[in-house]
Amino acid sequence: MVSPTPGRVLYIEDDELVRRAGVQSLQLAGLDATGYANAEAALPLVDAGFPGIVVSDIRLPGMSGLDLLAQCHERAPDVPVILVTGHGDISMAVQAMRDGAYDFIEKPFASERLIETVRRALERRTLILENLALRRELAGQNTLAPRIIGKSPAIEQVRRLIANVAPTDASVLINGDTGAGKELIARSLHELSPRRDKPFVAVNCGALPEPMFESEMFGYEQGAFTGAAKRRIGKLEHAAGGTLFLDEIESMPLALQVKLLRVLQDGVLERLGSNQPVRVDLRVVAAAKGDMNEHVAAGTFRRDLLYRLNVVTIALPPLGERREDIVPLFEHFLLDAAVRYQRPAPLLTERDRMRLAQRDWPGNVRELRNAADRYVLGIPDDVAPPSQAGADDALPLKERVEQYERALIADALQQTHGAVAQAAERLQMAKATLYEKIRRYGLVARQDSETRG
Repeated sequence: MVSPTPGRVLYIEDDELVRRAGVQSLQLAGLDATGYANAEAALPLVDAGFPGIVVSDIRLPGMSGLDLLAQCHERAPDVPVILVTGHGDISMAVQAMRDGAYDFIEKPFASERLIETVRRALERRTLILENLALRRELAGQNTLAPRIIGKSPAIEQVRRLIANVAPTDASVLINGDTGAGKELIARSLHELSPRRDKPFVAVNCGALPEPMFESEMFGYEQGAFTGAAKRRIGKLEHAAGGTLFLDEIESMPLALQVKLLRVLQDGVLERLGSNQPVRVDLRVVAAAKGDMNEHVAAGTFRRDLLYRLNVVTIALPPLGERREDIVPLFEHFLLDAAVRYQRPAPLLTERDRMRLAQRDWPGNVRELRNAADRYVLGIPDDVAPPSQAGADDALPLKERVEQYERALIADALQQTHGAVAQAAERLQMAKATLYEKIRRYGLVARQDSETRG
């Protein structure tokens, strides 16, 4: 038996035999379909949270299918409505699609045509509801720690380590590629710790020029050197009571490593130009790229400091090694970008999801976030989810055929300046069928003169 597809189908048809046949076809295809003899009986079930779609004949006793469409759009604009029409109602159905109908099916129709259209509409409804759920989750997020998105075994292990280590003062070394999300992990450790109300101070060791490193980290007294007009508190002292995050720790100058080690061991520091020790209580979380043991072997990093920093090591694999996390992350970034830019969050199709998961992301989470921003802003250049060279060869035959069909229809519409009747003649296709395919592929056509009014 076919497993049911999520989502309900309200099938409205006043002809009892036709209604039974339609409902039975959908149920045999594994769909949750219920028949109704009139629109008035089905309409109360439709609201913003309705997990399904509506299929309705246009000509009904009482409320018509067009009236039902208007009512559904008032109650729940995102619920897809498919209209069933007789041959003489094609122009009416085309206008209804312009008014917001998801699609129309012309009588008589094969059950396969009905099932295919309903499945596409249900997929769209499911995506919309997932989008809304993610929006609510994002808006209502009130956890202390930043969200760590993903379902891969590697991310599950990271979450377990954070939950275990965060309440302690143990030093943590986060190892991962550039853009993998190391600072997010560090912030999570801080926000879930007893130090959450104290400062979180982030320092990129690779971005600080070496001559400035000591003064930035340890601070200085007035007159300590030329230009030191007043006392300055360094990053270490500023992080007292909280967490100091040292990114790209492998870039720290060797001479400064000795001084940092003393702070970690003794809990005291001295500002430049001062002999007065300053006691500091802080937790250090460091992050590094590559194998730190190689830096130790090369003599560019102190072994004793490494031992002091990596009481606990959290390995953060690149996205290429946890592909199941790519789509959930991208959807989260889409919603976040939609809120920041005050734009609607685009819906991802199954094909979009497949392309996202197949694509290499050398910039890791940072690159994925930027791609989501561009996607929300509607920037076509290099926007995710682009297909890679040769990626279409791996697509199922059905999808490759659809790509080819879409290209042929788009070309015909361009040659006829959007005239559907002329394009249908060129393609030797029924005009109603062409209208349906134009709708399916998201193409643009102009209304033929004989369908106006």
